Amino acid sequence: MTDTRENTRRTVFFVSDRTGITAETLGHSLLTQFDGIDFRPVTVPFIGSKDKAETVAQRINETAAAEGVRPLVFSTLITDECREVIQAADGMYLDFFDAFIGPLEKELDKSSSHAAGRAHGVFDAETYTRRIDAMNYALANDDGVSTRHYDRAEVILVGVSRSGKTPTCLYLALHYGVYAANYPLTEDDLEDGMLPKSLKTHKDKLFGLTIDPKRLQDIRQERRPDSHYASVRQVNYEVREAEILFRRYGIPFLNTTTSSVEEIATTVIHSAGLQRRFY
Repeated sequence: MTDTRENTRRTVFFVSDRTGITAETLGHSLLTQFDGIDFRPVTVPFIGSKDKAETVAQRINETAAAEGVRPLVFSTLITDECREVIQAADGMYLDFFDAFIGPLEKELDKSSSHAAGRAHGVFDAETYTRRIDAMNYALANDDGVSTRHYDRAEVILVGVSRSGKTPTCLYLALHYGVYAANYPLTEDDLEDGMLPKSLKTHKDKLFGLTIDPKRLQDIRQERRPDSHYASVRQVNYEVREAEILFRRYGIPFLNTTTSSVEEIATTVIHSAGLQRRFY
């Protein structure tokens, strides 16, 4: 039984024996290719037993019956017993490991370990320590609060307020172990038209972030409604002068308007030639 909702709305289950991050990431990447459909995501992590798998299968079946169309099911389950239960449910079953592990085993002439949770485990103490140290550095050097330790920075993101500097620094630290600081260009900096003294000695580490003025105005309006900070005139002025400053000093920069934090961080990594420590 189907109805017109099939083309406009679809429930999507992300099923995993661990956190579900891998299933979500790969699944969302595929779903972005289909416009005009309202996907309703349901993440179901830590499915490590047949009983739990049967509970999920029941949810899938109930959803199919209620909506009149099969849900999509993205799976990164490892154990055959759990996979068979979910595969038998009334959903379109897409198994990422099944799609790739078999061909890899054949090519490498070696059986896989079928060990759960390998994708997001803590690899070793050194990696864990580096990740925590980088996070602590990003937090301590956020928003220009302190500039004394810029000599330790691998990259210093500069840009006007709310252009994406802080989330990008945190993402770089957590996912890549990069020591990233950020500095907000203030109205005083822009009126002067010169790089702040604290940045001049680290010019080679600078990477600029800019943003469409209309988008920036929307963001600031949510933060401080009807303020000078959020006015159309102010955001236009700041974005224009910041880009002039970037060009004057030859600072590479990226427009973040339509980019996710993952895309921004990856662009910074490649453009700045930074070492990507974690994969």
